[in-house]
Amino acid sequence: MTRSTSGVVIEAGAPPAPPAGKSRARRRKRLGTAGWIGWLFVAPALIFYAVFVLRPIVLTVQYSLYSWDGIGPSTWVGLANYGKVFTDPDLYSAILNAVKLIVFFSVIPVVLGLAIAATIRRIATTRLALVARTVVFLPQVIPLVAAGIAWTWLLASTGFVNQALSAVGLGSLTRAWLGDGSTALPAVGVIGAWVQLGLCTLLFLAGLSKIDPALYEAARIDGAGPVREFLSITLPGLRQEIGVGVTVTVIAALASFDIIYISTQGGPGNATMVPGLEIFYLAFTERQVGVASALAVVLMVLVLACVLPVQRLSKEDAS
Repeated sequence: MTRSTSGVVIEAGAPPAPPAGKSRARRRKRLGTAGWIGWLFVAPALIFYAVFVLRPIVLTVQYSLYSWDGIGPSTWVGLANYGKVFTDPDLYSAILNAVKLIVFFSVIPVVLGLAIAATIRRIATTRLALVARTVVFLPQVIPLVAAGIAWTWLLASTGFVNQALSAVGLGSLTRAWLGDGSTALPAVGVIGAWVQLGLCTLLFLAGLSKIDPALYEAARIDGAGPVREFLSITLPGLRQEIGVGVTVTVIAALASFDIIYISTQGGPGNATMVPGLEIFYLAFTERQVGVASALAVVLMVLVLACVLPVQRLSKEDAS
Protein backbone atom coordinates (compact mmCIF):
# COMPACT_ATOMS: atom_id res chain seq x y z
CA MET A 1 0.00 0.00 0.00
CA THR A 2 1.44 3.39 -1.03
CA ARG A 3 0.42 6.96 -0.53
CA SER A 4 0.24 9.32 -3.47
CA THR A 5 1.47 12.86 -3.44
CA SER A 6 -2.11 14.07 -3.02
CA GLY A 7 -2.55 11.99 0.14
CA VAL A 8 -4.82 9.32 -1.42
CA VAL A 9 -3.99 5.78 -0.31
CA ILE A 10 -3.58 3.39 -3.25
CA GLU A 11 -3.38 -0.37 -2.78
CA ALA A 12 -0.24 -1.88 -4.21
CA GLY A 13 -0.72 -3.71 -7.50
CA ALA A 14 -4.21 -2.17 -8.16
CA PRO A 15 -4.65 0.13 -11.17
CA PRO A 16 -5.44 3.71 -10.32
CA ALA A 17 -9.14 4.64 -10.41
CA PRO A 18 -10.15 6.72 -13.46
CA PRO A 19 -11.19 10.28 -12.86
CA ALA A 20 -14.91 10.88 -12.27
CA GLY A 21 -15.23 12.86 -15.51
CA LYS A 22 -13.87 10.05 -17.65
CA SER A 23 -16.20 7.53 -15.91
CA ARG A 24 -19.26 9.63 -16.74
CA ALA A 25 -18.06 10.02 -20.33
CA ARG A 26 -17.70 6.25 -20.72
CA ARG A 27 -21.16 5.71 -19.25
CA ARG A 28 -22.69 8.17 -21.69
CA LYS A 29 -20.85 6.48 -24.53
CA ARG A 30 -22.20 3.07 -23.53
CA LEU A 31 -25.73 4.45 -23.27
CA GLY A 32 -25.38 6.12 -26.65
CA THR A 33 -24.20 2.85 -28.22
CA ALA A 34 -27.12 0.96 -26.65
CA GLY A 35 -29.52 3.59 -27.94
CA TRP A 36 -28.27 3.25 -31.52
CA ILE A 37 -28.49 -0.54 -31.28
CA GLY A 38 -32.09 -0.20 -30.08
CA TRP A 39 -32.96 2.06 -33.03
CA LEU A 40 -31.42 -0.51 -35.39
CA PHE A 41 -33.78 -3.16 -34.02
CA VAL A 42 -36.79 -0.83 -34.39
CA ALA A 43 -35.76 0.49 -37.82
CA PRO A 44 -37.41 -2.27 -39.96
CA ALA A 45 -40.78 -1.75 -38.27
CA LEU A 46 -40.48 2.04 -38.54
CA ILE A 47 -39.58 1.84 -42.23
CA PHE A 48 -42.48 -0.53 -42.90
CA TYR A 49 -44.88 1.76 -41.01
CA ALA A 50 -43.62 4.87 -42.79
CA VAL A 51 -43.85 3.31 -46.27
CA PHE A 52 -47.18 1.50 -45.94
CA VAL A 53 -49.07 3.71 -43.45
CA LEU A 54 -47.73 7.25 -43.18
CA ARG A 55 -46.85 7.69 -46.86
CA PRO A 56 -50.33 6.62 -48.13
CA ILE A 57 -51.97 8.99 -45.65
CA VAL A 58 -49.84 11.90 -46.84
CA LEU A 59 -50.52 11.04 -50.50
CA THR A 60 -54.26 10.77 -49.83
CA VAL A 61 -54.30 14.24 -48.31
CA GLN A 62 -52.32 15.52 -51.31
CA TYR A 63 -54.64 13.89 -53.86
CA SER A 64 -57.69 15.32 -52.07
CA LEU A 65 -56.56 18.83 -53.07
CA TYR A 66 -56.55 18.05 -56.80
CA SER A 67 -59.01 17.08 -59.49
CA TRP A 68 -57.49 13.93 -60.99
CA ASP A 69 -58.73 10.92 -62.92
CA GLY A 70 -55.83 8.73 -61.83
CA ILE A 71 -54.13 8.76 -65.24
CA GLY A 72 -53.88 12.20 -66.84
CA PRO A 73 -52.60 15.47 -65.43
CA SER A 74 -54.12 16.78 -62.20
CA THR A 75 -55.60 20.20 -61.50
CA TRP A 76 -55.35 22.07 -58.20
CA VAL A 77 -58.80 22.66 -56.69
CA GLY A 78 -57.94 23.31 -53.05
CA LEU A 79 -60.77 22.40 -50.66
CA ALA A 80 -63.40 22.06 -53.38
CA ASN A 81 -63.42 18.27 -53.06
CA TYR A 82 -64.18 18.54 -49.34
CA GLY A 83 -67.01 20.93 -50.11
CA LYS A 84 -68.47 18.35 -52.48
CA VAL A 85 -68.28 15.67 -49.78
CA PHE A 86 -70.53 17.70 -47.48
CA THR A 87 -72.85 19.14 -50.14
CA ASP A 88 -73.40 16.16 -52.43
CA PRO A 89 -76.45 14.31 -51.03
CA ASP A 90 -75.11 10.89 -52.08
CA LEU A 91 -71.75 11.36 -50.35
CA TYR A 92 -73.30 12.91 -47.26
CA SER A 93 -75.88 10.11 -46.96
CA ALA A 94 -73.09 7.53 -47.15
CA ILE A 95 -71.50 9.10 -44.07
CA LEU A 96 -74.86 9.11 -42.26
CA ASN A 97 -75.38 5.43 -43.10
CA ALA A 98 -72.01 4.59 -41.56
CA VAL A 99 -72.96 6.47 -38.40
CA LYS A 100 -76.26 4.56 -38.23
CA LEU A 101 -74.40 1.26 -38.53
CA ILE A 102 -72.58 2.05 -35.27
CA VAL A 103 -75.78 1.04 -33.46
CA PHE A 104 -75.72 -2.42 -35.08
CA PHE A 105 -71.96 -3.01 -35.31
CA SER A 106 -71.03 -1.59 -31.89
CA VAL A 107 -73.88 -0.94 -29.44
CA ILE A 108 -75.78 -4.19 -29.93
CA PRO A 109 -72.69 -6.51 -29.91
CA VAL A 110 -71.22 -4.79 -26.83
CA VAL A 111 -74.48 -4.95 -24.84
CA LEU A 112 -75.29 -8.53 -25.85
CA GLY A 113 -71.64 -9.54 -25.41
CA LEU A 114 -71.68 -8.29 -21.82
CA ALA A 115 -74.88 -10.18 -21.07
CA ILE A 116 -73.66 -13.41 -22.71
CA ALA A 117 -70.24 -13.22 -21.04
CA ALA A 118 -71.82 -12.70 -17.61
CA THR A 119 -74.16 -15.65 -18.22
CA ILE A 120 -71.34 -17.93 -19.39
CA ARG A 121 -69.33 -17.01 -16.29
CA ARG A 122 -72.16 -18.22 -14.07
CA ILE A 123 -72.30 -21.60 -15.88
CA ALA A 124 -68.56 -21.87 -16.52
CA THR A 125 -68.31 -25.39 -15.06
CA THR A 126 -70.95 -26.90 -17.37
CA ARG A 127 -70.65 -28.24 -20.91
CA LEU A 128 -73.17 -25.66 -22.05
CA ALA A 129 -70.59 -22.92 -21.44
CA LEU A 130 -68.14 -24.54 -23.90
CA VAL A 131 -70.86 -24.96 -26.52
CA ALA A 132 -71.97 -21.35 -26.05
CA ARG A 133 -68.41 -20.06 -26.50
CA THR A 134 -68.01 -22.04 -29.71
CA VAL A 135 -71.35 -21.00 -31.21
CA VAL A 136 -70.94 -17.32 -30.35
CA PHE A 137 -67.34 -17.12 -31.62
CA LEU A 138 -68.07 -19.06 -34.83
CA PRO A 139 -68.73 -15.92 -36.96
CA GLN A 140 -65.14 -14.77 -36.31
CA VAL A 141 -63.83 -17.96 -37.93
CA ILE A 142 -66.04 -17.75 -41.04
CA PRO A 143 -64.64 -15.46 -43.79
CA LEU A 144 -66.72 -12.30 -44.13
CA VAL A 145 -67.28 -12.97 -47.82
CA ALA A 146 -68.76 -16.39 -47.05
CA ALA A 147 -70.84 -14.90 -44.24
CA GLY A 148 -72.19 -12.22 -46.56
CA ILE A 149 -73.16 -14.79 -49.19
CA ALA A 150 -74.84 -17.02 -46.60
CA TRP A 151 -76.86 -14.15 -45.15
CA THR A 152 -77.86 -13.06 -48.66
CA TRP A 153 -79.43 -16.49 -49.15
CA LEU A 154 -81.09 -16.39 -45.73
CA LEU A 155 -82.62 -12.95 -46.29
CA ALA A 156 -83.69 -13.50 -49.91
CA SER A 157 -87.37 -13.44 -50.92
CA THR A 158 -87.47 -17.26 -50.83
CA GLY A 159 -84.85 -17.58 -48.10
CA PHE A 160 -85.04 -19.29 -44.74
CA VAL A 161 -86.15 -16.16 -42.84
CA ASN A 162 -89.24 -15.61 -45.00
CA GLN A 163 -90.04 -19.33 -45.01
CA ALA A 164 -89.86 -19.39 -41.21
CA LEU A 165 -92.14 -16.35 -40.95
CA SER A 166 -94.64 -17.97 -43.30
CA ALA A 167 -94.52 -21.20 -41.34
CA VAL A 168 -95.56 -19.47 -38.08
CA GLY A 169 -98.34 -17.45 -39.73
CA LEU A 170 -96.44 -14.18 -40.22
CA GLY A 171 -96.40 -14.28 -44.00
CA SER A 172 -97.50 -10.65 -44.17
CA LEU A 173 -94.07 -9.65 -42.83
CA THR A 174 -92.10 -11.43 -45.54
CA ARG A 175 -90.15 -9.28 -47.98
CA ALA A 176 -86.84 -9.04 -49.79
CA TRP A 177 -84.99 -7.79 -46.74
CA LEU A 178 -81.87 -6.72 -48.62
CA GLY A 179 -83.85 -5.44 -51.61
CA ASP A 180 -86.26 -3.17 -49.73
CA GLY A 181 -84.96 0.35 -49.16
CA SER A 182 -86.60 0.54 -45.71
CA THR A 183 -85.06 -2.68 -44.39
CA ALA A 184 -81.80 -3.04 -46.33
CA LEU A 185 -79.62 -1.02 -43.93
CA PRO A 186 -81.00 -2.68 -40.74
CA ALA A 187 -80.58 -6.09 -42.43
CA VAL A 188 -76.93 -5.32 -43.18
CA GLY A 189 -76.60 -4.09 -39.59
CA VAL A 190 -77.91 -7.42 -38.29
CA ILE A 191 -75.19 -9.21 -40.28
CA GLY A 192 -72.57 -6.91 -38.80
CA ALA A 193 -73.91 -7.40 -35.27
CA TRP A 194 -73.78 -11.17 -35.74
CA VAL A 195 -70.15 -10.96 -36.86
CA GLN A 196 -69.00 -8.61 -34.08
CA LEU A 197 -70.85 -10.39 -31.26
CA GLY A 198 -68.33 -13.22 -31.00
CA LEU A 199 -65.36 -10.87 -30.72
CA CYS A 200 -66.99 -8.79 -27.99
CA THR A 201 -68.08 -11.86 -26.02
CA LEU A 202 -64.63 -13.44 -26.11
CA LEU A 203 -63.01 -10.14 -25.15
CA PHE A 204 -65.31 -9.75 -22.14
CA LEU A 205 -64.83 -13.37 -21.08
CA ALA A 206 -61.08 -12.76 -21.03
CA GLY A 207 -61.65 -9.67 -18.90
CA LEU A 208 -63.87 -11.57 -16.49
CA SER A 209 -61.07 -14.05 -15.82
CA LYS A 210 -59.02 -11.31 -14.14
CA ILE A 211 -61.80 -10.33 -11.69
CA ASP A 212 -61.30 -11.88 -8.26
CA PRO A 213 -64.05 -14.50 -7.64
CA ALA A 214 -63.99 -13.49 -3.97
CA LEU A 215 -65.75 -10.27 -4.95
CA TYR A 216 -68.73 -12.22 -6.29
CA GLU A 217 -68.78 -14.47 -3.22
CA ALA A 218 -68.77 -11.46 -0.92
CA ALA A 219 -71.57 -9.87 -2.94
CA ARG A 220 -73.70 -13.03 -2.69
CA ILE A 221 -73.11 -13.20 1.06
CA ASP A 222 -74.36 -9.62 1.32
CA GLY A 223 -77.52 -10.65 -0.55
CA ALA A 224 -76.71 -9.18 -3.97
CA GLY A 225 -78.51 -10.72 -6.93
CA PRO A 226 -77.22 -11.28 -10.49
CA VAL A 227 -78.19 -7.75 -11.61
CA ARG A 228 -76.45 -6.10 -8.66
CA GLU A 229 -73.35 -8.25 -9.20
CA PHE A 230 -73.30 -7.24 -12.85
CA LEU A 231 -73.65 -3.52 -12.14
CA SER A 232 -71.33 -3.34 -9.14
CA ILE A 233 -68.59 -5.83 -10.03
CA THR A 234 -68.69 -6.94 -13.68
CA LEU A 235 -69.12 -3.56 -15.36
CA PRO A 236 -66.42 -1.73 -13.33
CA GLY A 237 -64.05 -4.65 -13.82
CA LEU A 238 -64.49 -4.64 -17.60
CA ARG A 239 -63.99 -0.92 -18.28
CA GLN A 240 -60.82 -1.41 -20.28
CA GLU A 241 -62.26 -4.33 -22.24
CA ILE A 242 -65.42 -2.36 -23.00
CA GLY A 243 -63.26 0.49 -24.26
CA VAL A 244 -61.37 -1.88 -26.57
CA GLY A 245 -64.59 -3.51 -27.77
CA VAL A 246 -66.26 -0.19 -28.53
CA THR A 247 -63.13 1.03 -30.35
CA VAL A 248 -62.84 -2.04 -32.57
CA THR A 249 -66.55 -2.23 -33.40
CA VAL A 250 -66.92 1.50 -34.12
CA ILE A 251 -64.00 1.30 -36.55
CA ALA A 252 -65.63 -1.75 -38.16
CA ALA A 253 -68.90 0.19 -38.57
CA LEU A 254 -67.36 3.32 -40.05
CA ALA A 255 -64.94 1.43 -42.31
CA SER A 256 -67.39 -1.31 -43.33
CA PHE A 257 -66.97 -2.54 -46.90
CA ASP A 258 -66.81 -6.29 -47.49
CA ILE A 259 -70.17 -7.35 -46.04
CA ILE A 260 -72.05 -4.55 -47.82
CA TYR A 261 -70.21 -5.11 -51.10
CA ILE A 262 -71.12 -8.81 -51.08
CA SER A 263 -74.71 -8.48 -49.87
CA THR A 264 -76.11 -5.29 -51.46
CA GLN A 265 -73.28 -3.41 -53.26
CA GLY A 266 -74.71 -0.24 -51.75
CA GLY A 267 -78.27 -0.75 -53.00
CA PRO A 268 -81.15 -0.63 -53.41
CA GLY A 269 -80.45 2.85 -54.72
CA ASN A 270 -78.04 4.25 -52.13
CA ALA A 271 -79.85 2.81 -49.11
CA THR A 272 -76.81 0.89 -47.87
CA MET A 273 -74.04 3.01 -49.40
CA VAL A 274 -71.18 3.63 -46.93
CA PRO A 275 -67.98 5.69 -47.26
CA GLY A 276 -65.72 2.69 -47.85
CA LEU A 277 -67.83 1.47 -50.77
CA GLU A 278 -68.34 5.02 -52.09
CA ILE A 279 -64.56 5.59 -52.08
CA PHE A 280 -64.12 2.40 -54.10
CA TYR A 281 -66.70 3.43 -56.69
CA LEU A 282 -65.42 7.01 -56.97
CA ALA A 283 -61.77 6.01 -57.38
CA PHE A 284 -62.03 2.93 -59.60
CA THR A 285 -65.34 3.32 -61.45
CA GLU A 286 -65.96 7.05 -61.83
CA ARG A 287 -62.24 8.02 -61.88
CA GLN A 288 -62.74 10.83 -59.36
CA VAL A 289 -59.60 10.20 -57.35
CA GLY A 290 -59.59 13.64 -55.76
CA VAL A 291 -63.14 13.36 -54.39
CA ALA A 292 -62.47 9.78 -53.25
CA SER A 293 -59.36 10.93 -51.40
CA ALA A 294 -61.27 13.78 -49.75
CA LEU A 295 -63.94 11.35 -48.58
CA ALA A 296 -61.22 9.04 -47.26
CA VAL A 297 -59.68 11.90 -45.26
CA VAL A 298 -63.10 12.82 -43.85
CA LEU A 299 -63.67 9.18 -42.91
CA MET A 300 -60.29 9.03 -41.14
CA VAL A 301 -61.10 12.19 -39.15
CA LEU A 302 -64.53 10.77 -38.28
CA VAL A 303 -62.98 7.53 -37.01
CA LEU A 304 -60.50 9.46 -34.86
CA ALA A 305 -63.26 11.73 -33.53
CA CYS A 306 -65.25 8.67 -32.43
CA VAL A 307 -62.39 6.52 -31.15
CA LEU A 308 -60.15 8.98 -29.26
CA PRO A 309 -62.83 10.01 -26.71
CA VAL A 310 -63.59 6.35 -26.02
CA GLN A 311 -59.91 5.62 -25.45
CA ARG A 312 -59.56 8.65 -23.19
CA LEU A 313 -62.59 7.72 -21.10
CA SER A 314 -61.48 4.10 -20.72
CA LYS A 315 -58.01 5.19 -19.53
CA GLU A 316 -59.50 7.67 -17.05
CA ASP A 317 -61.84 5.02 -15.69
CA ALA A 318 -58.97 2.56 -15.37
CA SER A 319 -56.89 5.10 -13.42
